Amino acid sequence: MFKEIKVLKSHGIQYVKNLRMQPVSALFRGRPVISGDITKDEIKTVSFACPVMAIDGKSGSIDMGRCVFCKECSFLLPDKIRFTNDYRISSNVREALIIKPGSENPVQLDENRIRKEIRRLFKSALKLRQVSAGGDNSCEMELVATGNVNFDFGRYGIEFVASPRHADGIVITGPISENMAEPLDITYNAIPSPKIIILAGTDAISGGIFDGSPALDRRFIEQNHIDLFVPGNPLNPLTFINGVMDLLGIK
Repeated sequence: MFKEIKVLKSHGIQYVKNLRMQPVSALFRGRPVISGDITKDEIKTVSFACPVMAIDGKSGSIDMGRCVFCKECSFLLPDKIRFTNDYRISSNVREALIIKPGSENPVQLDENRIRKEIRRLFKSALKLRQVSAGGDNSCEMELVATGNVNFDFGRYGIEFVASPRHADGIVITGPISENMAEPLDITYNAIPSPKIIILAGTDAISGGIFDGSPALDRRFIEQNHIDLFVPGNPLNPLTFINGVMDLLGIK
C-alpha cells in the first residue's frame, strides 16, 4: 500500500484542474478569424482552394461545420485569415458555426434553445452512447481521451456507456454511411426518453469530405433535433468537454 502511495505522490497531479481555462498550444487550429477588408478576388481564391467548400464564394464566411481545419486558406492569405487557438467552438445552433468576415466574437450556445429537461435531468449525471457511423476513428479516439487521467470528464458524472439502455443520449461520429443508418436508428430508439443528440466532428455535422456521396444516408440528421454541434477534424477533447458543460449549465 505504501509503495502505491509513493508512486502516486511521485507522479504528482496529472489531471487538468480547470477544464474551462486550460491553455493549449498556439499551433492549435481553433476558431478562425477573417479580416473585414477581405476582397472579392481574395474570397474567390480561397473558396476555390478549399477542399470541402467550407468557404462561401460570395461572403467569404467559413463554415466550421464543414471546415477540416487544413489552413489552406490561411496559407494563401495569412494577412486576411488566421486560425486562433480558441477551442470553445461548440454550439446548439448550426448557423453559429459560420464565421463571418470582421467578426471576432466567440461561439456560444443559444440559451433559449436548450430544452429545459436537459439541465433538469442531466446536469448532475449524463451517460452517453457513442456511435461511429462510418467514422475514421480520429474523433472516436479524442472522445475516449475525455475520460482519461488528464481530462477526467467523469468528475462531473459525464461518461460513455456500452449499452444504449443505460444512456441518456447519443454521440454520433462519422458522416453516417448507408450501412450504419439502420444501426444508428436502432441504437437511438433503444435510449429512454428524454434523450439528447450530439454531433461530434465535421463528418457528423456536414458529411465533411464525404458530403454528397451516394454511400451516405443522413436522414437521421434531417429527422431529429440536434442538441449540440461539436466541430473539429478531429475535435479536441476540450471542445467536446466545454460544449457539453455549456449545454448542461455546468460552470
